[in-house]
Amino acid sequence: MQNRNPFCWVKKQMARSIYVSVSIMIYVLSQVSISNAYPIFAQKGYENPRETTGRIVCANCHLANKPVEIEVPQAVLPDTVFEAIVRIPYDMQLKQVLSNGKKGGLNVGAVLILPEGFELAPTDRISPELKEKIGNLSFQSYPNKKNIIVIGPVPGQKYREIVFPILSPDPSTKKDIHFLKYPIYVGGNRGRGQIYPDGSKSNNTVYNATSAVDASEGRQSVDIIPPGPELLVSEGESIKLDQPLTSNPNVGGFGQGDAEIVLQDPLRIQGLLFFFTSVIFAQVFLVLKKKQFEKVQLYEMNF
Repeated sequence: MQNRNPFCWVKKQMARSIYVSVSIMIYVLSQVSISNAYPIFAQKGYENPRETTGRIVCANCHLANKPVEIEVPQAVLPDTVFEAIVRIPYDMQLKQVLSNGKKGGLNVGAVLILPEGFELAPTDRISPELKEKIGNLSFQSYPNKKNIIVIGPVPGQKYREIVFPILSPDPSTKKDIHFLKYPIYVGGNRGRGQIYPDGSKSNNTVYNATSAVDASEGRQSVDIIPPGPELLVSEGESIKLDQPLTSNPNVGGFGQGDAEIVLQDPLRIQGLLFFFTSVIFAQVFLVLKKKQFEKVQLYEMNF
């Protein structure tokens, strides 16, 4: 019977494992396309930015979770222009990795999903005060969906707070609109995305080892890393499969939220005012009647 050297067998198995020494050739790309991961680009790949699960599709490209805030009136009247304020908070001192690998300021973007019938207010309906709050922002409506509005990328230093001018619908002219409470959904991101719409990675994410090979076979494992992420490994280092080769340079992220708004019937308000007025007059008449009764009693007591 042939004797087997256990040490040679262990050594061979280790050489074939994913802990082998892999020679990594890193090609630094000098040109990287802009990360089309802002909400305004989502309309190219998604008919509706909000999935049936409630998840907004921007999260497919912006992997980090960050907060977003929305402020709307509790109720609005028909055919009225009102403000929807979206706040995208982040640390102003942060710098992100740009497409060329250098550091720069963060951009922001947002998508506002309104109820059916609500839409972006026409320019001639926006007051001078509201125009001043909006600034130089240019909004876009989703194709064939006026109730979905997108904005960005715009400089985060100036537009961490975005004011959307919204026009409420009029049920008297749109029979499918009713005086009800409606939900409003918002998604907001700061910084570049980690994944392009086509599924490829941007240079604003971590890169992992895609494979591990047997060094004795004389093959090389090549991972292409664009400029931006900081390398954590060097040539000839022992690498595991899926081991991070770079740091994660992402400082941004995406968040979504919601709010509710009531489309108020003016007749209801008028009816409520009439009711309050009636109650006040009734109270006044009761007081006057009481005073009159007291005078009559006093007069009878004197006789």
